Amino acid sequence: MMKYLELYKGRGITISNAKDQYAWDKDGNKYLDLHAGYGVAFLGHRNQKVVDYLKKQLDEVMALTTAFDTPIREEMLKELDPLKPDDMPFVFLLNSGTEAVEFSLKIAKKLTKRKKLIAFKNSFHGRTAGSLSVTWNKKYREPFEPLVGPVEFLDYNSLDSLKAVNEEVAAVIVEPVQGEGGVIPADHEFMKAIREITREKGALMIVDEVQTGFGRTGKVWAYQHYGIVPDVVASAKAIGGGFPVSAVFLPNWIAEKLEEGDHGTTYGGNPLAAAAVTAAAKVLKEDSVPEQAATKGDMFIKMLSEELEQYKIVREIRGKGLMIGIDLRVNPGLAIKVIQDEKVLSLKAGLTTIRFLSPYLITKEDMEWALDATRKGIIATESKANSS
Repeated sequence: MMKYLELYKGRGITISNAKDQYAWDKDGNKYLDLHAGYGVAFLGHRNQKVVDYLKKQLDEVMALTTAFDTPIREEMLKELDPLKPDDMPFVFLLNSGTEAVEFSLKIAKKLTKRKKLIAFKNSFHGRTAGSLSVTWNKKYREPFEPLVGPVEFLDYNSLDSLKAVNEEVAAVIVEPVQGEGGVIPADHEFMKAIREITREKGALMIVDEVQTGFGRTGKVWAYQHYGIVPDVVASAKAIGGGFPVSAVFLPNWIAEKLEEGDHGTTYGGNPLAAAAVTAAAKVLKEDSVPEQAATKGDMFIKMLSEELEQYKIVREIRGKGLMIGIDLRVNPGLAIKVIQDEKVLSLKAGLTTIRFLSPYLITKEDMEWALDATRKGIIATESKANSS
């Protein structure tokens, strides 16, 4: 019998249905999903507007390249316009976050005619060759080297480390909040310093908003917390409302320097992807999603902090909006398992962090459910640590 290649550790449950912020296993048990497919389901599982747009598009045209115009792409551009990153009127659709990063790196090398890239320790940008080259985790990267380079990894949130950015650098790529690395928000001074030194040295500032973008942190784009405007924004996950799609946003001065053939994609920008992005953009505006994420995120972080910081193994609770990390002093594996046993789905970040990527639909009652589950997970972990 055919077998699926297991490259992810199984969670031991079979999910048969999901809606909004909830999922159900094959036995009918209900879960609060704060994993959300690595954050893809930020607008909720099977968001009705996204589903309706996809169904309608399926009845019209499904497979078509962007060499042909389509009404849904025009509608998508109209809906995205008020949400686009500052001064970036151009967008190019791809299929995944790693592809968006790949294209961004190619743009930097073409425009600057330089080869060197700067990334940061604990960064995660993807698993294909280019994006993997700027991903810090050696477990992911080293078995496949040599990759794309040269790449230098600097200390995140270190102003002093930015002295390494010089006239040989094509781009500095940065996450406004490191997700895989431990849910670590960038400092204001750090982001501003990156913007200043890249301008000074003629390098591009690429902001990786694959996980942070499209409302999750309380702004449409997380870089907007910092009062800067980058050169390139790479986005994915939430922007498709659950459908696999990514986007690279560009200003005029970059778009006008790109030529036919500089990049390509068979599936990118297909009508279904355009329909999903159109619907997601409508939801973001009509439901004031970034504002909800900001308010609910503040509430959730406050609840977690008040109840959990009393435990010795809890080092810090941090995040922006509904991108939240509970950093422990030990491996969080047992805590995540207990949390799942309590019917709440979460995921690991970095070496010691429990990560919540909540759909914006989360309620106060959901937060209390998650808090109770997390408390039990931390107590079990602390008990084990004390007995060993």
